[in-house]
Amino acid sequence: MIINTNTGAADAARLLADTTSALQKSLKRLSTGSRIASIADDAGGSAVAYKFSAQVTRLNASRDNVSNALSLAQTQEGYLDKVAGALERMSELAMLATDETKSDTDRGLYQKELEELRDYITDVTTKDFNGTSLFSGATLTVTLGTTQSGTATTLGVTGLDLGNVNYTKIASSGNTFSVSSAGSAAASLVAFQTAIGQLASDRAQLGANISRLETEKNTLSILRDNLSAARSRIVDVDVAEESANFARQQILVQSGTAMLAQANILPQSALRLMA
Repeated sequence: MIINTNTGAADAARLLADTTSALQKSLKRLSTGSRIASIADDAGGSAVAYKFSAQVTRLNASRDNVSNALSLAQTQEGYLDKVAGALERMSELAMLATDETKSDTDRGLYQKELEELRDYITDVTTKDFNGTSLFSGATLTVTLGTTQSGTATTLGVTGLDLGNVNYTKIASSGNTFSVSSAGSAAASLVAFQTAIGQLASDRAQLGANISRLETEKNTLSILRDNLSAARSRIVDVDVAEESANFARQQILVQSGTAMLAQANILPQSALRLMA
């Protein structure tokens, strides 16, 4: 029986310190929701999770780029819908002006409306989206991300050109198309029909652009969600499992505390031998 060195108490104290540390770590995991309470818990996993987080951040930025391009395309769609209406009305006015029962005075009234519609189309050609021309015909380059080698991956969106000759020959203020006479109305009708055909082609291209952008946006969203799930498997705590571990460590701390108290009492038995 030894008094100076209580090895039982020392062992109990060491084990109690270990279980207390484990309990604190479990408590931190549950309170933060993170499995990796400290980078030392999983150094490799922390590094991989960090790269996943950075990639998810870049994907969110790429998705914003695509969303902005999609907003630009939808703005183009809105304007082209109005241009389509203007061209339809211009062709209608030209058809009405070919009626031999109309006088030139009547046609003059049609001409006034025609000129206003022509000016509207001319004005639309100058519209922009946050400084980017909507109808210059320039290809819009959308950055989607980068490859492992650092090369940017981009998507080229075909531009729409309201400066196309099929538009400008009727929208230009100096054009000779009019409905002021039956003959000029018949000639103008051909030009209007040609412009309508060009617009139909441009709207088809715009529809393809929007479809492609929406597909890219959905693809980026899927990739982002999968990367987030992969990161979650590394860093997020399983609450059910960790709760069970927390209860286990809590019991060990309580029992360790009780046993340490008992170990500290043992040397007192030596007093009975001295009595």
